[in-house]
Amino acid sequence: MLISLLRRYLRPYRGMVVLAGLLQLVEVVAMLLLPTLNASVIDRGVVAGDEGHILWMGALMVLVAAAAAGAGLGSVLCGARAALALGRDLRAEVFHRVQSLSAQQVERIGGSSLTTRSTNDVQQVETVALDGLTTLAAVPAICLGSVALALSQDVPLSFVLLAFIPVITVLVWAAQRRLTAVYGRIQPAVDRLNRIVGEQVSGARVVRAFARDAHERERFGRTNAELLGHSLRAGRLFAVMFPAVSLASGAGTVAVVWLGAVRVDGGEIGIGTVNAFVEYLVYITWSITMATFVFLVVPRASVSARRIREVLDTVADLTPPVPARPGRTRGTLLLRGVTYRYPGAELPSVHGVDLRAGPGETVAVIGSTGSGKTTLLNLVLRGADVTEGAVLVNGVDVRELDPAELTATVGVVPQRAHLFSGTVAANLRFGDPDATDAELWRALGVAQARELVENLPGGLAAEIAGGGANLSGGQRQRLTIARTLVRRPAVYLFDDCFSALDPDTEAALLAALRAETAAATVLVVAQRVSTVRHADRIVVLDDGRVVGCGPHEELLATCETYRDIASSQHAGLGAP
Repeated sequence: MLISLLRRYLRPYRGMVVLAGLLQLVEVVAMLLLPTLNASVIDRGVVAGDEGHILWMGALMVLVAAAAAGAGLGSVLCGARAALALGRDLRAEVFHRVQSLSAQQVERIGGSSLTTRSTNDVQQVETVALDGLTTLAAVPAICLGSVALALSQDVPLSFVLLAFIPVITVLVWAAQRRLTAVYGRIQPAVDRLNRIVGEQVSGARVVRAFARDAHERERFGRTNAELLGHSLRAGRLFAVMFPAVSLASGAGTVAVVWLGAVRVDGGEIGIGTVNAFVEYLVYITWSITMATFVFLVVPRASVSARRIREVLDTVADLTPPVPARPGRTRGTLLLRGVTYRYPGAELPSVHGVDLRAGPGETVAVIGSTGSGKTTLLNLVLRGADVTEGAVLVNGVDVRELDPAELTATVGVVPQRAHLFSGTVAANLRFGDPDATDAELWRALGVAQARELVENLPGGLAAEIAGGGANLSGGQRQRLTIARTLVRRPAVYLFDDCFSALDPDTEAALLAALRAETAAATVLVVAQRVSTVRHADRIVVLDDGRVVGCGPHEELLATCETYRDIASSQHAGLGAP
């Protein structure tokens, strides 16, 4: 999985990868020449007393070392550029794939898990690519080159090096095998910890209100301890691995020096040759140690690659139509026999709903909690596809309509107001990036938020915290309404977005909205009769079915469900 991911995303940068490999080869060849040149300085220069040979070989060693340094720097730059570009591309593709997933798919995988996969998991793969391109590729060349040059100088002494390499290889393989299992448990634990922290931060008020601080600390502590346990197991493997490599390296050095001394004493090799062998052993140890660093993170990167692949291989439930059809009308909305059942649910959330709205009309949908109101709006936006029936926007089934036209036609104010970190103006221009300040102030006036923004430090330039945390619920709702008004769509969807407003503000906002959206199609979802009573038609839902449809006065007289809702809210059965 990891190899296929690296191969795919490094392919656009194969030129850079090849260049990094060639430069590494030059660096390795230069490095491997140094011990041989140094042996010549000792045996033919120092021992023989040939000063000219020492100067000549010394100058050559300086040039070779400079070539090695230059090639090494170039290979690191090329490898780093390719690896970091891989990380950028992989993050972008994961991000785009997450954006294409339906709400049900996001919920199934988990928001915190998707966040971790888009950031931490991609970083793990990027790190392996970076280490592999800048370090790992040189390891085989260093090992094979060291053995080959050692064999050219003394065959019996070379057997020490040949025996040393398998020992280190077995140590690395054993550690990697155990780490794969450990990291397979670490990443899901990170997901759970992120989810718990996110829930505790966003639900801090609820936690305090129900005095569940101790319970949440225990839940966090349990997951944190689990992550600590897995991390400690990985740490212990790291702690054992490197001393083991050092011990093997020390044993190899002792063997080289001892056997080399015996052969020097017998006049079979020179002191410089023994010194060269020690340096080759150091090279091999260093290269395998560097490779060990890479191999020890490969298991975690392998787990991350599998998790990333799961996201990239997820086929979006809602695929764009091919070819897409343009709309035949402008601003029309029709629900024809709409039925929708959530995946895994026994009964449909909405069943056989018919609804029609056109330009200049305001249609409201009312019902108790869980009656299917928000589900209907989600189907209009194609957040999910109907199980039966059809949703038509601009005269075309949304499953066949060009997605760009759908998003350009329909503007929604969600039930849960969400603002982004940035200025007030930046949030409002989310609806229309080209909107002028005058258009922003006009939308704020309609949404009864002009005075609010005028009183903020900086006005339109005032900073808003992520999620609108520095604003009240009613303030967030008014700004999200203004954001949609800035966009000026042909169809407005208001999803119970007046619930946090006081009665006077709600009445003023609804009156201003009726004037502002007089030529548009408006669909309002609400639980309060005061919000919907002035709509041209009110559709009453009960358990996902339409039980009444008509204006306010007619429903009071003919629909028991509507009358019960109005009565429970003290709206007055005969209220005008």
